[in-house]
Parts: sequence; structure tokens; C-alpha cells
Amino acid sequence: MKNISLVVVAAIVLSSCVSKRKYTALERENGEITSALTKARVENEELESKFAQIQARVDTYNSKINQLTEENDVKFEAVGDVAVISNATKVKMRETLKNVDPAVLAQANTLQDSMNLAVSYTLQKSIDNNTLNEDEDIAINIDETVVMISISDKMLFNTASYRLSGKADGILEKIANIINSEPSLEVMVEGHTDPRSINTEKIADNWDLSVLRATSVVRKLQNNYNVAPEKLIASGRSSYMPIADNETKENRAKNRRTRIVILPNINKFFALMDSES
Repeated sequence: MKNISLVVVAAIVLSSCVSKRKYTALERENGEITSALTKARVENEELESKFAQIQARVDTYNSKINQLTEENDVKFEAVGDVAVISNATKVKMRETLKNVDPAVLAQANTLQDSMNLAVSYTLQKSIDNNTLNEDEDIAINIDETVVMISISDKMLFNTASYRLSGKADGILEKIANIINSEPSLEVMVEGHTDPRSINTEKIADNWDLSVLRATSVVRKLQNNYNVAPEKLIASGRSSYMPIADNETKENRAKNRRTRIVILPNINKFFALMDSES
């Protein structure tokens, strides 16, 4: 009986020793796995950090490339002494020049010549589309990038008056259509008189008369034909810029005029042309 008890006790002791060895081995294995996982996690975090740094560098390089591209597009170049245009504007200008008569285009020897042709082509097309026809009382001249429309005094005002007559409506409406067709345009309205003196209760002299006539036209363009006021300039020239001598009645009539000077903002002009196309 005692022998049986000893055998049972020995079996229990041996069994306990085996389980402890397995437990220790499992603990060691678990520790190794935990260590490996920790190492893998650290390495993964390091890789993610390096990837983020690389991505940041790539983004920085892309940003620099885009910036250089944009700077190249807006890099400005002087065109004679009349304007400054960007590379992007030159590209749009070349597109416009494709529509110009090749024979006329062949005469353009400089960048300024090309710019003048492109602007003149577009403005002339705008004038043609608005059927503002020339006659003895209206003269249209395109000088490089400037359009000048000269209107006889009798088409707009009564004698010695700065109040617009009913005959002015049709002409000013057509001019307003031209101005409104190109948002890049600025417009200077010049009043011109002959040298005969004038002095009334409201008009001190020809300076007064020329300025008052210019402001009358400007107000009409703004109030009746929705021309943006920030695009308008009113100026008076009095009698000091005649286009003929003042020896005859006919020549004095030529000098009494209102001149509409249309001035394009070159870069804005071509940018708007491009967006419309």
C-alpha cells in the first residue's frame, strides 16, 4: 500500500516538473515573439516616417516646378516703350495673329509690330461688328494699340452748349457697345473747341466748355449705356490741339470735336480674348 502511494506521489512530482519546463519554454517563446513584434513595429514606424519625409520632399519639388512654370508664364517682357507683356500673353497674341492677313503680317518685324497688329485686328473687328460707319462727321483711326474715334461737334452738341442733343444717342450707343464688348478697355473722352472766346454764366472759357462736354459724354455712357465708370476718363483740351488751321469756318468746325480714345490693357486684353475663345 505504501509502495502504491510512493508511485502516485512520484508521478505527480514528475508531471509537475514537465509542465513547469513547458511553461518556461512557452514564456521564453512568447517573449521572443513579443520582442520581434516590437522590433517590427518600430521598423514600420521608421519606414512610415521615412516615407513621409520622402513624400514631403516630392511635394516640395513639385511645388517648385509648378512655381517655376507659373513664373515663366508671367515673366514680363518690354515691348518697345508702349507696353509690357507676359509670355502667356505672347502665346495668346500668336493665336490671334493666325487670323491676320499673311501679307499684312509679313510686314511685322518686331514684337511691338506683332502686338499692334493683334490688338488692331481685334478692335477693328469689334468696330465692324458694331456698324460704326465713317463719314465726314465721324473719323476712326487705329494707331498701333490705340483706337481714336473723332466725332464732329454738330453730331453731339448745340452751338456753345455742353448739353448733348438727341442726335448723340445713336452714336454714343454704338461706341458704348464697342467699349462694353472688351472689358479690358479704358476710354478717355476728350473735348476740343475752336479758339473763339466764350464766357457765360456757367462757362468761363474754352477750357470749361471742353471739360464740360467731355463729362457730358462720360455721364451719358455710364448712365444710359452701362459703361463701367472706372473705365472712363474725362478730359478737356480747349482749343490747343487743332487738326486744321482756324482761318475758315469749315476748319473751325473740324476743330470743334469730341475724341474718344480707346486704350487696351494689353495683358488683360489678351487674357480676356483667350477666356472667351
